Amino acid sequence: MSELRWLRVLHETVYDYEPAVELAHHLACLSPRETAWQQVRDWQLTITPAPDGEADLQSRLSLDPWGNARLVFSHARVHERLLVRSQFEAGIRAAPAPDCAASPPWEQVAEALRYRAGAVRTEAVEFTLASPLAPRDAALAEFGRQAFEPGLPLASGALALMRQIHAQFKYAPLATDVGTRAPQALALKRGVCQDFAHVMIAACRSLGLAARYVSGYLLTRPAPGKPRLVGADASHAWVEVWCPRLGWLALDPTNNVQAGQDHVTLAWGRDYADVAPLRGVIRGGGSAEPRVAVTVEPMDEAKA
Repeated sequence: MSELRWLRVLHETVYDYEPAVELAHHLACLSPRETAWQQVRDWQLTITPAPDGEADLQSRLSLDPWGNARLVFSHARVHERLLVRSQFEAGIRAAPAPDCAASPPWEQVAEALRYRAGAVRTEAVEFTLASPLAPRDAALAEFGRQAFEPGLPLASGALALMRQIHAQFKYAPLATDVGTRAPQALALKRGVCQDFAHVMIAACRSLGLAARYVSGYLLTRPAPGKPRLVGADASHAWVEVWCPRLGWLALDPTNNVQAGQDHVTLAWGRDYADVAPLRGVIRGGGSAEPRVAVTVEPMDEAKA
C-alpha cells in the first residue's frame, strides 16, 4: 500500500451581522471522516461566541443517515458576529487506478440496482434515487449516454463522463448558487465544483447507476511542478460512483482527476444539501453573507 501523505486543514467561516442576531440555531457538518484511504487526528472545532449548553462540542456530535458526524448548536443571546473554525490533520493514502477490465458492463450494474420486492438492499441502491439537487431527468440521461456507450465497462463510462463534463463545462463561480439543480447546471454548462458534481451524479442516476456527493477540501499548495487544482481556496466537491468488484470510484470532474492524495474527505450524501458545512436559522442578522477561508497544506514529514 502507498504511504500516507499528511495534510493540515483549517476551515474558517465568519458572519458579521447587521443588525445583531437575537436567536440562532445551526447545523454543522465539519467533522472529517475516517475511511479506508484517510486517517484523521487532532480535530478541533471552535465556535465563538460559545454555543448554549455543555462546553465539550465533540461530545454533542450525532450521526446522520450516511454516517457523517454533525453538530447542532444554538445561541439564545444577542451576538453581532459568529466564527466557526475547524482544524485537523488528515493522512491520505493514494487509491489505485480503477481496473476497468474488472468492471462489469454498466447496463448490467444498472439492472442489478433496480428495486425488486424482497431483494436484499445494498448501500448503493439509495444513491440511484433522485434527490432535490441531483434528480433523474431525461436530458441528463441523454447527456450521460454520450459517455456510457452500450456494453462499456462501468468504470470506463464513469471516467468518460468525468472527462466529458470537464471538457464541456466552464468553471464560473458567479454563474450559479447553492440552490442550483443539476438540470439547470446542465443547461448553463457552467458553474462551480458543486454543479460539476451534481451533473455527474444526476446523469449516472438517470441511467440507473448509483452515485453520491462527496464534500471536502483540496490541497492549497501543490507539489513542485504540479498545477494548482481548481477550487483549492474553499470547500470542494467530487463524486463517488458505485462499481461492483471495485467499490466506490472517487472522481473529480472539476479537475478531471481521480480523487487522491490532494483530496481530503469531509462527508458524503445524496447531494450538497445533505452535507452543507454550515447552515442555520436566525432571527435578526439582516442579509449577512459568510466569509469562508480554507487552507490545506502539507505537513512537515518529520512530524508526520
